[in-house]
Amino acid sequence: MIDFLKELNEPQQKAVEYTGGPMMVIAGAGSGKTRVLTYKVAYLIHSGLDPFNILALTFTNKAAREMKSRVHQLLGSSDARNVWMGTFHSVFARILRAEGHRLGYPANFTIYDTDDSKSLIRSIVKTMNLDPKTYTASYVLCRISSAKTSLVSAAEYKNSFEAVQQDQLAGKPFIKDIYQRYAAACFKATAMDFDDLLFNTNILLRDNPDVLLKYQNKFRYILVDEYQDTNYAQYVIVKKLAANDENICVVGDDAQSIYGFRGANIQNILNLKTDYPDLVVFKLEQNYRSTQNIVNAANSIIKKNRDQISKTIWTSNDTGEKIMIEKVNNDNEEGVFVARNIFDIKMNQQRQNVDFAVLYRTNAQSRPIEQALRRMNIPYRIYGGLSFYHRKEIKDLLAYFRIVVNPNDDEALKRIINYPPRGIGKTTMEKLAIVSNENNCSLWQVISNPGHYNHGLFQGTVAKTTAFYTTIKACQVQLLKKDAYELGKMIAASSGMLRNLGNDTTPEGVSRAQNIEELLNGLKEFTETERPQDEVQDTPFRTLNEFMQEVALLTDQDTGNKDDDDNDKVTLMTIHAAKG
Repeated sequence: MIDFLKELNEPQQKAVEYTGGPMMVIAGAGSGKTRVLTYKVAYLIHSGLDPFNILALTFTNKAAREMKSRVHQLLGSSDARNVWMGTFHSVFARILRAEGHRLGYPANFTIYDTDDSKSLIRSIVKTMNLDPKTYTASYVLCRISSAKTSLVSAAEYKNSFEAVQQDQLAGKPFIKDIYQRYAAACFKATAMDFDDLLFNTNILLRDNPDVLLKYQNKFRYILVDEYQDTNYAQYVIVKKLAANDENICVVGDDAQSIYGFRGANIQNILNLKTDYPDLVVFKLEQNYRSTQNIVNAANSIIKKNRDQISKTIWTSNDTGEKIMIEKVNNDNEEGVFVARNIFDIKMNQQRQNVDFAVLYRTNAQSRPIEQALRRMNIPYRIYGGLSFYHRKEIKDLLAYFRIVVNPNDDEALKRIINYPPRGIGKTTMEKLAIVSNENNCSLWQVISNPGHYNHGLFQGTVAKTTAFYTTIKACQVQLLKKDAYELGKMIAASSGMLRNLGNDTTPEGVSRAQNIEELLNGLKEFTETERPQDEVQDTPFRTLNEFMQEVALLTDQDTGNKDDDDNDKVTLMTIHAAKG
């Protein structure tokens, strides 16, 4: 037996060693599923499979990094670096960077986050003279996202009787038109949103058999974590990639499927036997994390599910304390009850704040709990709140980085063309937007060639937009001449951001300046980190383009909150955030 397999229990070991075709590992909570995935990757490499031929899909970049690190420790070599391991979005973005020209996208396409998408939708709603209260950006984006994860294009959506009727009944009949304009605007800006990374990968593989065959041959073994949380688009892509060899291992638990509101389809895991008749199922039923009382309570709830994969979770841990249920009259009473219990346990058992966690269903439920904790001077930290990369000053500098990498990124340009203030106001931007729409070109193209377009701007205003263009162009020239850190410093200085923030001596201003320094420190660390060996290298150093590709795919779970260094705080988060 391979030495590191001795660390596994018998069911875990059998799951790791099986390589005879499609397999599913049903892993109850706390049963070591991440351990099995990690050891299976190490086992495949140890057995002679080239790391370049392994695809491992996770739900957070953090999980992928930790798995790679653990595989490296198990094997005592750097082979793990060459495994294609990451989130669905990061792996598919990597494929699209290499193959996206087939769909009309350059390798440096921008990835829009939720704020970018909502900003674009608000602009479209305004242009169409629709009521922004009826067509809220959040609602419209949710409908578009739902369509894309179901692999429904804008044209198909417009011709779908069911989708159109649903919007009409909701009093929002123009969703179909907004979707079409949104898709066209993204393409014009050479940008994709997160859902496009799945949607366009499916189109790429569907319409280009040679590309599909290339990646089928490349990925000789595919592993998927949290399979119960996959949506239709993810399911279709994975099924296509695994179609030739069917060397696929999915790990999940139908009882832990809680992301239906994001498009996750529980049938993906329940019907896997239909997709792969030769499927072999392994069950990890021993819980290492929880007490017997908690396991028994969970089992009693799970057994009431109508459709499920049968299993019996058990633990050899202590019986533990009984689960307490307390009924209160309202949310304020609930907050007081929680805060008092934390205070009493701290006093009586000499516990620290960091020993406590409060979970709730939605973020809105945190208010009365926060209020009660503050009254009792109990410090807390909310996870899933504002992450470092979502702070205004960080998003501003990243927008400068984005426009340097991809000048056609209209949302980035609109964000920073007048920050720091340079006299380019709302009226100017509206005129530029009209010209951009009439000529079906980006805002950058309009300001880069002012003599070509009839925009009606005063000469002084043209001078200001030209000065902005010149600043950005000077940085673009350095894209392949300076590494990410050196170019990042240049952009921060030449844009005027460093000077603007340096002039603000208020505590908030100092904090914003420190955040910019922290981002630049992150750039420096990035340039000092080795590339994966199979990435195309145009330069001997890591570029700003590479950094932006990585940052665009970060989630709150990857970045975390960087509010302060005091970790002795009660943790507040939604159940969904805890699951992530």
